[in-house]
Formats: sequence, C-alpha cells, structure tokens
Amino acid sequence: MTIRHLRIFIAVADSGKMSIAASKYFISQPTVSQTIKELEEHYGVLLFERLSKKLYITEEGKKLLSYARLVVDQFDELEEKMLKKNYTEKIRIGATITVGNCLLYEIINGFKKINHKVDAYSYVGNTKVIEEKLLKSELDIAIVEGKIKSPDLIAIPAVDDYLVLTCSKSHPLAKKKVIKLSELTSSCFAMREEGSGTRELFESYMIKQGLSINTVCEGNCPEALKNAVMENQCLSVMSVRLVEDEIKKGDIYVIKSSESAWNRSFSIVYHKNKIISEAMQDFMEVVKNYKHTDILEEADVGKLIKG
Repeated sequence: MTIRHLRIFIAVADSGKMSIAASKYFISQPTVSQTIKELEEHYGVLLFERLSKKLYITEEGKKLLSYARLVVDQFDELEEKMLKKNYTEKIRIGATITVGNCLLYEIINGFKKINHKVDAYSYVGNTKVIEEKLLKSELDIAIVEGKIKSPDLIAIPAVDDYLVLTCSKSHPLAKKKVIKLSELTSSCFAMREEGSGTRELFESYMIKQGLSINTVCEGNCPEALKNAVMENQCLSVMSVRLVEDEIKKGDIYVIKSSESAWNRSFSIVYHKNKIISEAMQDFMEVVKNYKHTDILEEADVGKLIKG
C-alpha cells in the first residue's frame, strides 16, 4: 500500500466514478480498478459496493477514507517541509458564520502576535460546511457554534455564548418587559439558512414548545438579518456577540430567554486522528481568552417566558 493507492482511492470516493479518478491522475480505468482491488486485498475488506454500474462506499471504505485524507495531507506537508527551502508553516482555520463575524479575526490577530512565523488561512461557512471540510482534511481546526454530528471529530466547548431575540425599537414587543412565548407566533422572522447552528438551536426549542416560526426572510449574512430587524419589523434570533454595537447604540431591543434555554458554547473542533501541531495548540490557547461575555450587564433587556 502506497500514497498513490490512497490518492486514487480518495479520488474514487469523492467522485463515485473510476473514470473521473483515472482522468484526474492520467491513468487508465483498469489501473484504477486494480488499485482499489489491491487496497481491498491488503486490508481484507470491501471498500465499494458495485450496484447497477454505480459505486457505493462501504462502512469500511468510509473508515479508510477518514484516515486516508489525513495521511495524504500529512505526507504532502512533509514533502513541502523537506523539499522547499523557504517553507512556511500554515494553519487552516475554519469558523462558522457567527464566529467569523464577531470573533475570528481578533483571535487570528492574537495568534499572529505569539506565532508570527505561521501563515494563517481562514474559511467561514455554516456548521455543516465546516464539519465537511474538517472531515476532508481541508481544514486543520475550527471554531463552530452548532452541534458537531460526526463521531470522527472532537469538539471542545471553549467560548460562552447565548442567543437573544432581537427586534427594532418601534416593534410592538419592544414596549414590553415580559413577553410570552406564544406572542412570537404572530411575528415575522428573519432566520439563518439551513445548516446553521443558530437556526438549529432555535428551531429545536420552538418545536419542543409546539410552536411554529413564520419565516419571511433567510440568509447567511448577519448584517442582512439585522437590517431586516431594523427596517422591516422582523424578529431574529442571533448570538448576543453579533449585536453588541447595536445594543450599545440603542438601535435594537433585545429579549433574553428567562430559562437560559438558548445558552451554548462555541467549540474548538478538529479531527480525532489529527496530529496536534504547536500552531494548533497556540491557537487553542488564544481562543480561551474569549471564553466569557458580559454584553448585557447594563442593557435594557426584555424577558421571554413560557405562556
């Protein structure tokens, strides 16, 4: 078994077709087929089911794929370190959209102050996308707001956060100190897109209460959602960290769950088989500096109660 075997296997798994893998590496399709057969014989497992001329990766194949991505990634890094004279170490950092908008670049600046010799690449997407990129070894480490579903990823709660319900100062709810949960069903909501950890947390809560959400606007841009709140009389649920400036300026009214039902943590996430580099350790230490938040200590805040 060689690195070449693993590269071809990954290409087949990603595309679902041997012909695409053959084209990618400028080899014949029978060569790809033989490579997969050699891997299966080497490990004594079936990697793909072949049904109706289509390939379906098996559970054993998924297990190998998880390791193969990391092995190939680490081999490429080894080659780059040893063969390039002016090699610069890199760390690939992922963040979900909420984290990307309120914390990521402060954290990266803090990281660069203690580790200026490492180049930092960052990617921002929703929880689902970040999870996929970590599994494909396209990112080394990430900070996410949502729940991680894959057992192959380690998630460590690192930063305290909670959601708040937001509305404009002219919205009817802004005139109330106590708001009943049932009052929300008559309001229009601007919601995050599918795959967002923020949306998943709020939707799960509302479903448990037997209530529906009247979504009239959705998107992955926090600024657009805030505009929908202030200009179009929508309600929106988002991280308190995203509306810190608007709270200080008095531009919006914030309503907090009386039962702390929307409390959560931003988690540091990486693959369970990932070799933790010194750069990753430094990054995790910087993240810890942002654990607590006291944004609402002096703010005029409404209280949401059941009823």
